[in-house]
Amino acid sequence: MTKPRHRLSHFTAAAVRLFGGEAGAGLLLISVALIALVLANSPWATPWHDLFHHLLPITPIGRLNSLHAWINDGLMAVFFFVVGLEIKREVLDGELSQAEQRRLPVLAAALGMAVPALVYLLVTREVPSLRAGWAIPAATDIAFAVGVIALLGKGLPPSLRLFLLTVAIVDDLGAVIIIAVFYTAGLQLGWLAAGAFVLAAMAALGRCGVRNGWAFAVGAVLAWFCVLHSGIHATVAGVLAALTVPIGLDRRGESLLLRMEHVLAPISAFVVVPIFALANAGVAIPRALPHGAALLLPLGIGLGLLGGKTIGIFGAVWLAERSGFAKRPAGATWLQMLGLAALCGIGFTMSLFIAGLAFAASPALIEDAKLGVLGGSLLAGLAGYAVLRWSQRPA
Repeated sequence: MTKPRHRLSHFTAAAVRLFGGEAGAGLLLISVALIALVLANSPWATPWHDLFHHLLPITPIGRLNSLHAWINDGLMAVFFFVVGLEIKREVLDGELSQAEQRRLPVLAAALGMAVPALVYLLVTREVPSLRAGWAIPAATDIAFAVGVIALLGKGLPPSLRLFLLTVAIVDDLGAVIIIAVFYTAGLQLGWLAAGAFVLAAMAALGRCGVRNGWAFAVGAVLAWFCVLHSGIHATVAGVLAALTVPIGLDRRGESLLLRMEHVLAPISAFVVVPIFALANAGVAIPRALPHGAALLLPLGIGLGLLGGKTIGIFGAVWLAERSGFAKRPAGATWLQMLGLAALCGIGFTMSLFIAGLAFAASPALIEDAKLGVLGGSLLAGLAGYAVLRWSQRPA
């Protein structure tokens, strides 16, 4: 499909130039996470926490009564909208458009989500109240992982990065399904029907040849508002709305889906996700490490991210090649596949997001979960970087 001749907005273009694309997005996210972590353990910890969690004096939407709620339930819908655009593009016109191309990424993503969940459930099996967090270590943070790949330079085969991207796309789709199915309670059928009607109307606009981006943007906001009140997490509406955006070329030879993705992807990477990190990555590090039952939650998450992801993804590639189901990425060594599998254990953004859903009624458990996410992601990133760097050494 022809790439649309579209100019990025001045803001997004400047962000890409300033931070250097994918590597810059990962470095920015790391920097913001460190700032949040430092502030959460500084003399300004209390006002920093209150900034996001105190009730707002005025809010146009009652359900969003704090800055933290506006970020997690509102702003993050933009992130999920971009995820939806990427999923549709890859499935219809990308690396997931053909069955033989989908085999390995789908298998790797499936085992890469299942094995960490099993590791988590095994570690926390003695505490039933922790079972709700099984999906926390199942997600991969594409910004961090691709950022690390970019920092390693051009010594790695291009197929390795492409495999990471396709696995992450399938992983994101799996995470969205998990959120919609397992973290939904108290459905409001009226609001759900209204949201479905809006999405159907957006799909009809696309079929009728409408290519006005503002029409789909307004529709996405309406769908988000309905889903927000339906009981399903509002960010799911971002993905569903994105799937209605047409990818076909218009009279000028441009694709509305690609045009919207080119504008929104930098905003998501350089604005939305860093703001989410500021609001969610700050965790007060205890003076004494958790022990006993309190240790099981961060330990289960950390081991799931570091060990479960590595075993699941590397094992999937090994099984696929040994059985003839699919071949590993062209030019990639087994050592590089091991390093890439470890990198996929960086769960940061989506893992923090799911932790907030899993333990919404228990702030203390959310803080413990953050320790596991940050610790596991850090170790997975360092391990993946070290293995991939070692794989670049001359034989």
